[in-house]
Amino acid sequence: MEQAKNQIHYRRKYTKGGRIMGIVGVLLGSVLGILIIMFWMCSPGKVEPYRDANGEILEGSLASKEFVTINNTKMGMIIKSKDTTRPVLLFVHGGVGMPEYFFNEAHPSHLEELFTVVWWDQRGAGLSYDSNISAEEMTTEQMIADINEVSLYLCQRFNQQQIYLMAHSAGSFTAIQAVAKEPRLYKAYIGMGQMTNQTQSEKLAYEYMIQYYTKSGDISKMQKLKAYYGTSKYSRIRDAYMHEAGIGTTRKMQSVITGIVFPEMTVPDYTMTEKINIWRGKLLGGRSKVQQDIWNIDLSKMITKLEVPTYFFSGMYDYTVNYKMAQNYFNEIEAPIKRFYLYENSAHSPIFEESEKALQVLEEDVLGASDDLSI
Repeated sequence: MEQAKNQIHYRRKYTKGGRIMGIVGVLLGSVLGILIIMFWMCSPGKVEPYRDANGEILEGSLASKEFVTINNTKMGMIIKSKDTTRPVLLFVHGGVGMPEYFFNEAHPSHLEELFTVVWWDQRGAGLSYDSNISAEEMTTEQMIADINEVSLYLCQRFNQQQIYLMAHSAGSFTAIQAVAKEPRLYKAYIGMGQMTNQTQSEKLAYEYMIQYYTKSGDISKMQKLKAYYGTSKYSRIRDAYMHEAGIGTTRKMQSVITGIVFPEMTVPDYTMTEKINIWRGKLLGGRSKVQQDIWNIDLSKMITKLEVPTYFFSGMYDYTVNYKMAQNYFNEIEAPIKRFYLYENSAHSPIFEESEKALQVLEEDVLGASDDLSI
């Protein structure tokens, strides 16, 4: 009799638990469905033009998504300009394989106030993703060739002898080499989160996090960092821990989901397929040959001289690409003009975190530099 009662009690308890899990499952499914619909509705894939006070398209402006063939490969770019007679600035994103146009929409840099800005998605990334592109063909040499070929195309397209080149994070690894190889194409080089020796930089980030979580009293995270460092488990917790410590993509970004995924999935200029391709391209870039070189090559020993004005932008809290290492590299490199800017309230992305200060530097120092000093 007692056994029967226990069985009935167990069945009731099990049934109640099953119902709760079922309700939770329905709620999660509903939320996921709403998110999918929302993301789809946010994905018309069209770039809105600039308009004047009367709602008319601003004369002389350009806002377009375009596809061109570069080195036998179809590549996409978004071009934004309030005046196409302004100097052209090509932005070489990081990753490897992570376009940054969507991030600019969430954290406006206002670069188009000064330049005709070209947000180019590199080989295998975002608008330039193609399932036929292999990780093996994404070599450092190929990516450098792509940068210079796109730059040449832009010079011809906008009837300018030279353009400005701005590169971020992993993009700075190949971009600085592209400038060294073809300085005739560039009026100046701007490296944001400039890479040097990424293996050493990663070690410094690890040491910073150990100190941070020890001082904050979060012993559990500190112990996990120590236990996982040098293993695949470390890579799974690294980004989240860095953002929590304020040394990740931005000083204030607490979550990759809210800070990167949501801005990327809600930007209207990409179609839903193109947004999915951003993540496919990110995975591809992570397996690429250039990604391997980033971890094995010390740029400070390879590129010691540039023939164009050179500017480094670093955030004081940048440990994704260590700012002190970038500053040491800057001190060693030779250039006709060179200036280093440390942004005190930024981590890895100063033009997005302190856009007003960055824009002032670009207008007064970079654009204001003497033309006859560029090659």
